[in-house]
Amino acid sequence: MGFSASSRRFPHAVDRNRIKRLAREAWRLQKQGLYDHLRNESRQLAVFLVYTDKKITDFSTLHHKISVILEKLKNSY
Repeated sequence: MGFSASSRRFPHAVDRNRIKRLAREAWRLQKQGLYDHLRNESRQLAVFLVYTDKKITDFSTLHHKISVILEKLKNSY
């Protein structure tokens, strides 16, 4: 699992680090469902997410978006 935030959109490292920290926490809280599904299917998956919004979003919005991504990944594998 990897996360990235553009230095062009967020020139200050503190902003990029905050985005990545929030995304990692949202992923950590929800990853187990995907991991269980992949284990049952005997599959592995490498995921890299790139944050493309122009502003820093709050944790609840990011948490919801990560859950949508996890559901799509679960349904496609």
